[in-house]
Amino acid sequence: MLSTEQITQQLKFTLSGLDIPEAKGFYSGKVRECYSLKSAISGERRILVATDRLSAFDKILTTIPFKGALLSQMTAYWLNETKNIVPNHVLEVPHPNVFVCQEVDIIPIEVVVRGFLTGSAWRDYSAGSPVSGVSIKPGKKKNEQFSVSLITPSTKAEIGQHDIPISGRELVLQGVVEQKIWSEISEKALALFDFGTKRAAERGLILVDTKYEFGLRKGSKEVILADEIHTQDSSRYWVLDSYKERFATGQEPEMLDKEFVRRWLIERDFMGDGEAPEMTDEFRVETAQRYMQAFEKITGQNFQHLVGSQVEQITEVVKSYF
Repeated sequence: MLSTEQITQQLKFTLSGLDIPEAKGFYSGKVRECYSLKSAISGERRILVATDRLSAFDKILTTIPFKGALLSQMTAYWLNETKNIVPNHVLEVPHPNVFVCQEVDIIPIEVVVRGFLTGSAWRDYSAGSPVSGVSIKPGKKKNEQFSVSLITPSTKAEIGQHDIPISGRELVLQGVVEQKIWSEISEKALALFDFGTKRAAERGLILVDTKYEFGLRKGSKEVILADEIHTQDSSRYWVLDSYKERFATGQEPEMLDKEFVRRWLIERDFMGDGEAPEMTDEFRVETAQRYMQAFEKITGQNFQHLVGSQVEQITEVVKSYF
């Protein structure tokens, strides 16, 4: 893992975005810069650049050193491990921050799979509300494991807006997705979560919950996995060995994900509305260290990256596909 000094040096080089005036089909998401390309030779392609932007509660907050490379490399690891479960959209990884992907027709749904009653599901449950249309029986405790993993989808919102929880039945009734495709997506999501759960356990971790995004291959009904998978941004991880004791005594689990950022914000009365509190450089460095620790624990790989600006190199990589 990189040293605290190296991470601190990288604060002035974090990647907040790219400026490529000649780019066409550009779209900026919460974390990624997206470029849709079309040529007679290569056909339709989408270039995804993972920036170092940090978001929570659907708001972009700051940048974290090396975060983009960490998330991309984590996703590349999981996509390779799960390609036999469901095909994915990635064709090439020409740079640690860059994916070259096939264009797919994205289904506008966040497919959230939950193994434990925590996070927003706990907040809804404790308020007496169903979770994406799923009624959970009374008497459950915070951070309690479900007997069967739940799929709790939400519709994808515009930047700066909150995703909206919705039941699978309503998704079909509203015409967001066909029943046959939703059934296949549900099956694939549970299979991915089951695989991730087993792999995490081998690393001494619990995959608590996660979100997936799917699309359809252009011109077909084939379901394709898109976006990131099992990263700290899209998933919760807890330490396995201490979970039972901590749950029994009412303590919070040991976390290895981005949840500590959400809790830091909640402690300062921010849950997406109004102005977010400023994050200090010290907190940004600590966040980077947590991301690296999670990456190395989950993948078993050592994270290494050069200190310095990557803007010019990434820009040239992206432009080479124009």
